Amino acid sequence: MKVVLLADVKSQGKKGQVIDVSEGYAKNFLFPKKLAVAANNQILTEIKGKEESRLHNIELEKKAARETAEKLSSVTVKITTKAGTDGRTYGSVTAKDVAEALEAQHKIKVDRRKITLDNPIKAFGTYILDVKLYADISGKITVSVTESGK
Repeated sequence: MKVVLLADVKSQGKKGQVIDVSEGYAKNFLFPKKLAVAANNQILTEIKGKEESRLHNIELEKKAARETAEKLSSVTVKITTKAGTDGRTYGSVTAKDVAEALEAQHKIKVDRRKITLDNPIKAFGTYILDVKLYADISGKITVSVTESGK
C-alpha cells in the first residue's frame, strides 16, 4: 500500500515521502498515530505541486543571488574610522560594519554572516572580501577603509 508520510518515521522515510508499506502496518500503526495518509491522486498532485513550487523558489533565489553578485563586483564600500597609533584604526572594522555601509551607500542588503572576514580589519587600506550569497554563488566586494578627516 502506498502512503504519504506526515512526519519522519524511523527506518521508513522522511516527511512528505511516498513509500510502499504493508497494509497492516499502515492501518495499525501509521494511520492511528497520524504519521501517514493513504496516497491517492489528489495527495500525489498536491505533493508534486509543492515540490515544483519549492524548486521554483530555489531558482528565484539563485537568480537574485547572481544579480547581487554582479552588483557587488562593481561597487566600492567606503568606511571611515578614527586613527589610532601607528597608522592603524582605532577599533576594528567588522562584517557588520561592512554590511551596514553597503546598505547605506549602495542600497544592497547582504546579511553580515555571508561576508567572509577571517579577522576584523585593523589597518587602513583597500580589501577585497568574499560574500557567499548562495550555496555555489559568491561575489566579491571591495572595501576601502580610510581615516576620518581625510
